[in-house]
Amino acid sequence: MSPLDHRLHAYRGDLADIRLKNQVNARIFVEGRPAQIAVHFADMLEEPREGSALMRQAIFGEAVVVYEENDGYAWIQREWDGYVGYIKTGALGEVAATQSHRVCVPRTFLYPGADLKLPRSGYLSLGSLVSVVGQRETRGIEYAELSDGRYMIAKHLRLVEDLEADFVTVAGTLLHTPYLWGGNTGFGLDCAGLLQLSMMMSGRPVPADSDLQASSVGSIVDTSNGQFDNLRRGDLVFWRGHVGIMENETMLLHSSGHTMNVAREPLHQAIERIAYLYEMPTIVRRP
Repeated sequence: MSPLDHRLHAYRGDLADIRLKNQVNARIFVEGRPAQIAVHFADMLEEPREGSALMRQAIFGEAVVVYEENDGYAWIQREWDGYVGYIKTGALGEVAATQSHRVCVPRTFLYPGADLKLPRSGYLSLGSLVSVVGQRETRGIEYAELSDGRYMIAKHLRLVEDLEADFVTVAGTLLHTPYLWGGNTGFGLDCAGLLQLSMMMSGRPVPADSDLQASSVGSIVDTSNGQFDNLRRGDLVFWRGHVGIMENETMLLHSSGHTMNVAREPLHQAIERIAYLYEMPTIVRRP
């Protein structure tokens, strides 16, 4: 059997997704149960223990499949992109009503009532899914009433089916977001998280990690002359372990370990700086 990527297929020596039967070796195969992320976001860890490496994050309202719950941790798989990891069981909730809206700003707050002067009761990231059951107006501000009884600023939401037209524009709204290894929320992003979150908002799901993105997204752009002078808005420049989004023919948007935030940088400056320590770009792809 060819090994399957553990990031995208739920299997271990003792337990595996029943859909992988006859594809992997495991003592027990189980059918996962559906659940939903019930906290602002949940860290997806490499191992079920404190201090384990952060792999990715699952955000509020996302559908997941749960294969195991043990000692305060759940082994889950995100439904929309198949990513596998461990989260704390307290982050899970039952599948609720169909989510009607998605958060369309980098970050926003939840309130116990339709009034922004009330103490906030939570916060959500760009991309979070909620169910809106009503609207109220207070002092000229429209609030969305959620199915759990909390409220949000209505203009911070848009219908799930109302997709962003341009993922590069979404990425631009996330400028200055702090760098976070494994982060894919409006509160912290790494390079691959910036790309995945931005493209998800435009209805174009891509894998979670940069190596997976580099091998699958769009088509390859010929840069054999080494000048990178034929790029355009939306092209993706990959290095080993890094990716950036072309904002135009010369400017790169990326979550940078150099600046430790989402930054705008001239492409040739980034190439020179990164090559000094690592290497030249490995591939350019056009979604």
